[in-house]
Parts: sequence; C-alpha cells; structure tokens
Amino acid sequence: MTSTKVNVDLVRERAKCTFDLKELIHFVDGGEEITSERKAFEETVLAIKELKDDIPEDYLSHKERYENAIRKACILRELRVRHDQNKPLIPEKPTYVYNILPATIKDISPFFLHESMFIATIWGLMNDEQKAEWLPKAMEMKAIGTYAQTELGHGTFLRGLETTATYDPETEEFILNTPTLTAYKWWPGGLGHTVNHCIVVAQLYTQGKCHGIQPFIVQIRDLETHMPLPGVHVGEIGPKMGFQTANNGFLGFKNFRIPRKNMLMRNSEVKKDGTFVRSRSDKLTYGTMVIVRVNIVNDAAMQLSAAAIIAVRYSAVRHQSQPKPNEPEPQILDYVTQQRKLFINIATGHALRIVGRWLWKTMLGVLQNISEGNLEQLPELHALSCCLKAVCTQDCTAGIEQCRLACGGHGYMKSSNLPLLYGLTTAAMTYEGENTVLLLQTARFLLKTWTQILEGDTKLNPTVLYLLNFAKPTDYRWENTNQGIIKGFQAVAAGKIKTAYDTAMKHVGAGKSQEEAWNLASIQLVEASEAHCRVIICEVFSNEIQRASNTLSPNLSRVLQQLVELYLVHWALEKKGDILLYSTISRDDIAALRIRYEELLALIRPNAVGLADGFDFRDEVLNSTLGAYDGRVYERLMEEALKSPLNAEPVNSSFHKYIKPFWEKAKL
Repeated sequence: MTSTKVNVDLVRERAKCTFDLKELIHFVDGGEEITSERKAFEETVLAIKELKDDIPEDYLSHKERYENAIRKACILRELRVRHDQNKPLIPEKPTYVYNILPATIKDISPFFLHESMFIATIWGLMNDEQKAEWLPKAMEMKAIGTYAQTELGHGTFLRGLETTATYDPETEEFILNTPTLTAYKWWPGGLGHTVNHCIVVAQLYTQGKCHGIQPFIVQIRDLETHMPLPGVHVGEIGPKMGFQTANNGFLGFKNFRIPRKNMLMRNSEVKKDGTFVRSRSDKLTYGTMVIVRVNIVNDAAMQLSAAAIIAVRYSAVRHQSQPKPNEPEPQILDYVTQQRKLFINIATGHALRIVGRWLWKTMLGVLQNISEGNLEQLPELHALSCCLKAVCTQDCTAGIEQCRLACGGHGYMKSSNLPLLYGLTTAAMTYEGENTVLLLQTARFLLKTWTQILEGDTKLNPTVLYLLNFAKPTDYRWENTNQGIIKGFQAVAAGKIKTAYDTAMKHVGAGKSQEEAWNLASIQLVEASEAHCRVIICEVFSNEIQRASNTLSPNLSRVLQQLVELYLVHWALEKKGDILLYSTISRDDIAALRIRYEELLALIRPNAVGLADGFDFRDEVLNSTLGAYDGRVYERLMEEALKSPLNAEPVNSSFHKYIKPFWEKAKL
C-alpha cells in the first residue's frame, strides 16, 4: 500500500464485512503457513531496488522491454532458486507464493518456458541417467531451455510435424533438419534470444522407417558467446497481442547433429545399432502436458481474481448518475447490473482456485501410480486436464473482459492492468493445446466411457460415475437446490454425450469413415465435453466448500456458501436452454432461479469488497491505477498520465515539423 489515506467509500465497504478477512486469506492461500511464506517472499522481492523501473514499461521500445525483462528475470531466478532449496520439484499444493514475479516484470518472463515446460519435460521424459545430467544444469540455469513443438505449419496435429531427426548408426548421432518453411519451429517462449537449449519434438527416422514424433534435447547456442551454432537458424517472431517480453521465437535446422543420448529415453529408445524400442504405452507422454495444463488452470484463476479485485474496488469508488433527484450519485457497485457483471467473477475466482487445488492433488496421486507402473487413471487425468484447461481459460478470459467493461473507459487504460490480464488469459486459450482440440480429446474419453456403459461395463472412472444414473430411463426430477442444480448439469452432460455418440454412430451407419463421422459430430462432441467439465467444476466447488465448512467460522462459511450457490444458479440460468432440453425443469423453476439469483446478489453486496480483498493481492502485484487498496483512482490515473514522454514539453516538435507547414501550405 502506497498511501495511508484510503478512499472513504472503501473504508465504509470494509466496515460492512461480516467475516474475518484473515481467515479468508488463509483459506484462499491453502493455509496460514503458506500465507506467511507468500508475504515474506513478496517483501523480499519488493525490497530489491534493481527491480524498480525509472521509466514505465509502456514507453520502452520492444528491444528495451525485452532487455529489461531479462535483467529482472535473472535477479528473480536467483532469488527463486535460493527460496526453493530443499523443496520438491512438484510441490504438494499449487502455490501462489510466486504471484509477485510476473507483476515485477510487468509481463511474462523470458524464462517462463524454461521454468515450466523445459524443466517439467526433463523431469517427466528423461531416464534416470539423463535426468542426473540435465536436471541440475536446468535448475542452475547452465542449460536455459524452452519447449519447441509447434511449427509454422502445424500446431495441435502433432503427427503432421515436419522437423526430422534421422539416426546415423555410424556416428551414433541424430541429424536434425527443417525440410520446408512450414517445418520451422514457431512460438516457443524464450527461443528468440534467451535460451541455449531446446526440447525439440521431431519425426524420428531410423533404419529406413519413420517412428513418429519423439523429443530430443538440443543445444542451439554456444555456451560462451551465445552465438547460434552452425546449422541453426533462430530468431524472434515479433510483436504479439500480449506476451511482449516472452521472446517467442522461430527455429530451423540444416543437417544439425546431436548425440544419440540426447533423445529423451524414459519411454522410448533408439539403440546404438538404430533399433527403435517403443514405449510400453503411448499414454506416458501425457504426463508433462498434464502438469503444465494443471498449472494453467491455477494461473487463469489467479488472473481472474486480480481482475475481480480491480473492478470491484473501482466500482466501490466510482459514482455515476442520479436516479433520485437532489441525492448524491450512487456507487456503481449499487447497480444490480454491475453486481451481475462482477460477483460471478468473484465466485468463479474462488471456484477455479479450489478446482485447481483439487486437480493438482488428483494429478499427484496419478503420477504416483504411474511411478509404480499403474496407468489406469492416466486417461481420466488427461481428459480432466484437457477440458478444465479449456473451460477455465475460456471462462477467465470472458470474465476479465467483463471486468474491463464494468470499469468503463478507464478499464481500457493500460494502467488499469486489465488489458494485460486479458492478454495473458486469451493466450492461454491457445498455447499448450488449443481449446477446441482439447475438448475433442476429452470427448474421446467420454465416448469410450459411453460405449463401456452400453456394453454393460459399470466399472467407470470416478469423475464419470454419474453417467450410470442417466444411461437408462430414470425417475429423476429437477430441484431448485445446489445438489438439484448439479444433478441437472449431470443430466445435461449425459444427454449431450448420448446425443454426440448417437450422431457419430448414425454417420458411421450411413457409410462414413470413423474420421468423417467424428468431424460431422464434432460440434456436439465439444458441447458434450464442456457440459461434462461444468459438472466437474460445480461438483468440486460445492463439495470442497461444504467440506471446508466444518473447519471455517460460521460467518465465513455462510459467505462462501453464497458464492457456491451464486455460481450454480448463474450457470443454470446461462444454460437454461440445455437444462430445459435434458431435464424436467419447468418455467416456474426458472422464474424462481431468477429471483434467487437477485437475492444472492443482494446478500453478497455488503461483503463484495471484503471478498475482493480476500484474494490478497498487493498493489505492487495488481499494478493497477483502478484497483489499489487505497482507492485513489483519479489521482493515480493523473499521476500515470503525467509520466507520458509527450508531456515532457508543452509543444511537441511535430507541430513545427508538420502541422505548421501544413497550415502554411493550405494558405497558398
């Protein structure tokens, strides 16, 4: 907090809060100990003078912003390595300790892919001998890396990747080549000028046969001079909608040789003579991507939480219109339409953090099973991580945009930080699996499950057990309760899965191939996956809050239960067409839900600012003129405006160079 003087509206709002704010903060973080660790780490980071900028980021050139981001990233990486000593690579819980890091850079770190995909891939896809060599190098930043899979011409269709790795048994080397322009690796973060190594995904050729895509670790730059090695063509792809400091790059190879041992060999291997030994299961490659997608769910929840704080605090400070003559202009937070825009995003922020924590715990259990040779739950985890990554990033992107719109014109200012948050989440809808493709991956799991049910197999994975209740005619009846709404979403998901299955089978029966039938049914398949995902989110949010209520104070428990109900009723009304189609809901039920929704907005209204404060983002993390704790919105907007280089002089030189000559020419 940068000011001791707090806006009077925010003072009044905080006085209305009916629960213990510290209790909520500890709950959001996952425990008091984690809160203490996070706050201590934030203090350490903010005390580093070298991380403060003399010139606002927005007024730097593209090159200057990258160089400034690298400077800060090196300081922060050193700090994080010290902080993470003696901690497991994959912690027991997702942590929000590092929320401060991207805020310090004010965009994405050029080391982002190194710290996520590169290290995770080494951990997940290298054998023990390789891991012993490469993991210490990666952790100590001697090997700075990224993950190069996507190509200029192919993204989610991995079998279509064109980069080749051809094995030469005489030298025991792989020869990497980029045979076409579209085979260039495109998009990996840090690839442009930051990393010296890559995990490269390429088509493996040995003994005259192609064995599909395999990962390789490749050094692309000299470790002393950082110059690209001979046979490597690498650079940056240029400005994007967001992620300006990510240093996304392109990469091509020409007869570039790497040792045989540089193929990641935990699951597959090429022997010295060129014999290819295939993985015992192609599902083993899911592991690394699952970890990354689970992280994306947690990151998206964090970004939406930040947007909700900004918009709620701003809405408490902002006064507009005069509905009653001769009375003061009301806070815009008192308008029910504004509450409808914002309160669902507070609820969604909490819902997705809880779902992210649950998904993390589920992932750790499955990874433990995999280490013991049990792969049974891996397809379910893959399906879960795919649909949750897709739906959560979709919801958070829409929610952040809703928060921006709720702030009017000021939300369009970059200093609000809402445009940056939007850029982060909208990018996440595409990277590490485009959302539509991911939903179709989940659909494959769901259709296999439906086939199991039709064949009389009732031994289903836990997250799809509910389908058994709807596989045959049932006496199910709609109820306007939390459990009733969840059961309604289950009926919708089951109905959509059945409809998608029937449609695909109809096309197969009409003589279409499986691939053609899948494409023709793909709209229904995506909808089925999204409906199934909504079941998971609603069920987990409701169950986890109910379980936590046993340890929380009655006041906090009551408010969190209101958020759960708001979330459920909101989505019941949003999806009322589907619910009307697949359940027994009536018009009267829908009318009652509308009334209850408005009642919930009124119940949550006194705690709105308290709930936003409960996410506990420091001003330095929010980086927002609109969302600071003290509510000095207009003062901060003016302070930021005055930082513009154009305001350094009363008359810009362009007047004398262009405008005045233009006038004089016009006089002739």
